[in-house]
Amino acid sequence: MGEDPRRRQYLIRDLPVSDRPRERLAALGPRALTEAELVAILLRTGVRGQSALQLAQSLLAECRGLSGLQAIPYLELCARTGLGPAKAAQIQAAIELGRRFASARPEDRPCVQSPEDAATLIQYEMSILEQETMRVLLLDTRNRLIRDPMVYQGSLNASIVRVGELFREAVRANAAALIVAHNHPSGDPTPSPEDVAMTRTLVEAGRLLDIEVLDHLVIGKGRWASLKALGLGFA
Repeated sequence: MGEDPRRRQYLIRDLPVSDRPRERLAALGPRALTEAELVAILLRTGVRGQSALQLAQSLLAECRGLSGLQAIPYLELCARTGLGPAKAAQIQAAIELGRRFASARPEDRPCVQSPEDAATLIQYEMSILEQETMRVLLLDTRNRLIRDPMVYQGSLNASIVRVGELFREAVRANAAALIVAHNHPSGDPTPSPEDVAMTRTLVEAGRLLDIEVLDHLVIGKGRWASLKALGLGFA
């Protein structure tokens, strides 16, 4: 008896050779592939009525793109139609590798020489947060990253950010300088008047403690802003 088409999985190999993501990657390189094609390679198989590529396209549409896919917890991903534990694990492993690669540097301690360097370290993770969060990049005398702890979560403004708490981590780490960063869940990284006021307060405190505040970054969706570069809050 032939295979029941209603029970049949749809594989990438069911596509024409010219449309198969793996073959296209081999021929053209990964940068030539769409996001759906890259996800389809991770999925490997589709479900009844959908190829792996179609399943990937549906998943990305439901999640509103890669940033939404990145934010979905493992158990919720498992419950999505056509996924399950194995495929959910493959997707999350790939996302985590991407996050680690984004922050990787040839040396164990990345050197932060510009706003771009700082944004590269944190943008991937902070751009998807649904709550406003503040992190501090603690740097040594050679501007090498010591660590980047989260110091606040929730609505941020100059009145609730306690300078002592923010600089406590820097003092404990014997940091010579720091960069403050927080996200705008709206996706728009334009600094607000409150962001500028907070920056002024932190810069002044840093001078008193002999810990230089090098910059304040605002992270949005795929974009970021440097208050130092904009001349906001830094005298």
